[in-house]
Amino acid sequence: MIDWLDVSRACVRDLEEVLSGLPTRLEREPVLGAGEGGDDTTAIDAAAEGAVVRRLEELGVGLTLVSEEIGVQVIGSGGPPTVVVDPIDGSVNAKRGIPFFSLSLAVADGPTMDDVVFGYVYDFGSREEWAAERGAGASRDGAPLEAPGPKPDIEILALEGTTTDAIAAVASEMRGVAYRLRIMGSLALSLCHLAAGRVDAVCCLKPARSVDIAAAQLLVRERGYAIDLFEDPPFGAAPLDLRQRSRVVAAATDELCAMVAAALT
Repeated sequence: MIDWLDVSRACVRDLEEVLSGLPTRLEREPVLGAGEGGDDTTAIDAAAEGAVVRRLEELGVGLTLVSEEIGVQVIGSGGPPTVVVDPIDGSVNAKRGIPFFSLSLAVADGPTMDDVVFGYVYDFGSREEWAAERGAGASRDGAPLEAPGPKPDIEILALEGTTTDAIAAVASEMRGVAYRLRIMGSLALSLCHLAAGRVDAVCCLKPARSVDIAAAQLLVRERGYAIDLFEDPPFGAAPLDLRQRSRVVAAATDELCAMVAAALT
């Protein structure tokens, strides 16, 4: 039986070494090619993914890996389990040295979001460790996550997947929906902050992929909050691959999710 929490922590240690070896944006930013997820593969993306792949291969078990750059890869005899990884979620922040980016790792016993049994997100800035197990709740730094939840009205809405044009296109529509906007740069971490009640809603202004949300969505759902791929529902049936893409919204309730989604559309 694999202890996925131990594996995740080992990946964090490996990634700390990668970050130490690529200390500035001069080393982190060079583009090496295009990843299977559709974005440029930079030096830090490739090095981080390589470290995680090696760690998973050393387990000596069969699994299916879904990762940002290499796409779907069979390790050993293949899976299940399916391991969905974004080694650096918030890579723009990571490249520029902004301390708000994370490792996102999810483990599933089937092909969809409903099949995710373990989720892990590690914040390389704050050093906070977020984890969840299906049916067993969510935790922060090893303690049950029992903080006050999101507010019943949206005071703080975290936007992700943002460019200047994307923000300009929706900001005015958020009047009356949310009082304040926050743009932090890691969708996985923003969803964790929703699970902790630090923000009241999250939405991504560009279509999200499974690697972006598979781990953190479990924290949100284990806390009893709502998350929706409103352009391609239902959420639980979303495949754990790199093909399915939809904008995502999360909040305390389905009604609040629908209100934010309506503003986006």
